[in-house]
Amino acid sequence: MSTAKIKVLCVDDSALIRDLLTTIINEQPDMEVVATAPDPLVARDLIKQHNPDVLTLDVEMPRMDGLDFLDRLMRLRPMPVLMVSSLTQSGSEITLRALELGALDFVAKPSLGVRSGMLEYASEIADKIRAAARSRPRQARKAAAAPAALKAPLISSEKLIIIGASTGGTEAIRAVLEPLPANSPAILITQHMPGGFTRSFAERLDRLCRITVKEASEGERVLPGHAYIAPGGHHLELARSGANYVVRLHDGEPVNRHRPSVDVLFHSAARHAGKNAIGVILTGMGKDGAVGLLEMRRAGAPTIAQNEQSCVVFGMPREAIAVGGAGETLALDEIPARVLALVAASGRAQRV
Repeated sequence: MSTAKIKVLCVDDSALIRDLLTTIINEQPDMEVVATAPDPLVARDLIKQHNPDVLTLDVEMPRMDGLDFLDRLMRLRPMPVLMVSSLTQSGSEITLRALELGALDFVAKPSLGVRSGMLEYASEIADKIRAAARSRPRQARKAAAAPAALKAPLISSEKLIIIGASTGGTEAIRAVLEPLPANSPAILITQHMPGGFTRSFAERLDRLCRITVKEASEGERVLPGHAYIAPGGHHLELARSGANYVVRLHDGEPVNRHRPSVDVLFHSAARHAGKNAIGVILTGMGKDGAVGLLEMRRAGAPTIAQNEQSCVVFGMPREAIAVGGAGETLALDEIPARVLALVAASGRAQRV
């Protein structure tokens, strides 16, 4: 008995990109392109006609901007959308806005004519379409005032929060960081994201949050009230320099097919922070971070996995729970307060 293929509609004003995506997708045994559209107005009619499972959507198009179309689509007919974005400052900012509006994930536009790396690119697209087809379509987060700041416990610079995420993680990380007070413990974050996007991501969070959010730099001291995001294309590790925690970055081999890798960050936190860290694994496909979270837990760190109901893709948290890495499983909106409560409990235990 054959399983129905994932139906994909590709929307892009470039005929070359439409042809390339069609070729990549139709070569996969479990998916097919049911139609392509040069702009959102054509796409609107094709969605009604074909009822696709996943939409790939260009960011900048004629007749109607990709963001305007996405905004209307997620209000009227929420569905899994994968953005196809240019690797530019402007492209990255627009893409992050698309993720806020409800897009599931994004892929960078390929360099046409460059054959090297095309197999890897095709594999990435196929994996993300499969994840999109299994995901929960979500409507845009309604505009609202910033959430009230949680109260931070008295902390020392020894306390750390370590976060890993992938698909759906940009908005999940935002949901964790926004309620945190300016004097919260230092936070290190690995989000699967290519170079060119992490700086815009950090800058956007910095504007929204009370804590300072920045793209991590090699050798810098890790300070309370700051969140450090792994730069795309580089692994982020925690290290010691005398009495201080510092950031270490390197471009070693991908781990679990990712660079940055969540496991790399979690392993370093287990090694250098032990019970002074709190590990959090959020929404994402695959298994990156599962073994590292288990190592953090074995080193004495409290650990949390996002629950299935609040995940866009319940892949990484599921794997972490399965191997015993998650001490607790919580809804996304419960995580910020729980993390601070764990910090407070740890501080009290150490003072006794």
